[in-house]
Amino acid sequence: MRLHIGLPYGHPMTDTITSDPALLPDAAPPAAAPTIPGHVPGANPNADTVAAIYGAFGRGDVPFILEQLAEDVAWEAWASNSSVDAGVPWMRPRTGRAGVAEFFGAVAAMEIVDVQVLHLLDGGDKVAVEFVIEANLPDLGTQYRDEELHLWTFGPDGRVTAMRHYTDTAKHINVFAGAAGVDRVGA
Repeated sequence: MRLHIGLPYGHPMTDTITSDPALLPDAAPPAAAPTIPGHVPGANPNADTVAAIYGAFGRGDVPFILEQLAEDVAWEAWASNSSVDAGVPWMRPRTGRAGVAEFFGAVAAMEIVDVQVLHLLDGGDKVAVEFVIEANLPDLGTQYRDEELHLWTFGPDGRVTAMRHYTDTAKHINVFAGAAGVDRVGA
């Protein structure tokens, strides 16, 4: 599936982002999930939720995404991660819905040119999604394209308890650090 996100810098999605979950509007009704290769609708409710999350991202429906998360969700929780150590803002570990709302605040500073969701891998309480993202970073005066995986972990209540990006961390560091005047990886 090719999901063209196309959220320009300053997209209205930024108006829906808040770090206070109490200020979030009621969750939207479940959206029709996009068709993603590997996803068999109805076979696993966790995979259905992940597909619906990508549909919500494409619409800029951050409140729907946050509603799918456990109150104490671990976002980018790593024992050690190079892009976290380098201070890449969109790769920072975050906890809880308010923390994830901060992540979407960092994403809102990007001009997402394209997202191509390539495949969903269903592992029961773990669901992985392979995708390609291309984004301009106006505040940094640069852009990047990366092939990534998201790993979603679910609790017994069907809510997301953890999410990690598996990325080319050197690419993210180079994009962020190079724009910030810091030495690049491998330079």
